[in-house]
Amino acid sequence: MAEAIGLFGGSFDPIHHGHLIVARAIFEQLGLERMIFLPSASPPHKEAHDLTEAAHRAEMLQLAIEDEPGFAFSDFDLSRGGPTYTIDTIAHFRAQAGGGVELCWIIGADSLTELPSWHRVSALVDECRIITAARPGWTGVDWDKLTDVLRDDQIARLCHGVLETPLLEISSTDIRRRVFEGRSIRYLVPERVRDYIESHRLYRNPTTGSTTEPVCRRPRPPEDNASA
Repeated sequence: MAEAIGLFGGSFDPIHHGHLIVARAIFEQLGLERMIFLPSASPPHKEAHDLTEAAHRAEMLQLAIEDEPGFAFSDFDLSRGGPTYTIDTIAHFRAQAGGGVELCWIIGADSLTELPSWHRVSALVDECRIITAARPGWTGVDWDKLTDVLRDDQIARLCHGVLETPLLEISSTDIRRRVFEGRSIRYLVPERVRDYIESHRLYRNPTTGSTTEPVCRRPRPPEDNASA
């Protein structure tokens, strides 16, 4: 069986237990060699809130996964600047990993309906295996809506890439709101992340997300960030 590596992109503002539990479930179901978390700079296909400084989001993510076997961090999307197109990220990791490694791009079920708006989505589906994290009871998507941009065989691969993952009603939006309102986020995020949010007074301002300058740790060595 070919080596398989998961690539989990997102704003992670902040990363929470829902992200980690879903990532671990997919990691185990697919027998991945590694799950690489990639905080995004600016998702071009979403109307996002004003993201917290990249250094804060990267630091919280690294704190959350540093003791998790098989989990790794990459700042590729943050460091290159400009819009974060998934096809470019896949090309980067493909160049590092070579042709014998299967790259699995992780998305949420809601993102399936957004695929027609993604940059070069047909090429993306050919270049990697898209894995959709679906909650129990998910009723599916109208696959016919993808026929304008994808071939039948590509749609079939997307369908086969849907995996059931645990149902967790945790969201970064709710966590930011709770912090702003002075409510507890204990048990929603790892304790190290909660301590970081508190010590840096993040999410106290509803528009900017933080009130202090980010403290960015030195990036991990390349062998921990790359898929090769």
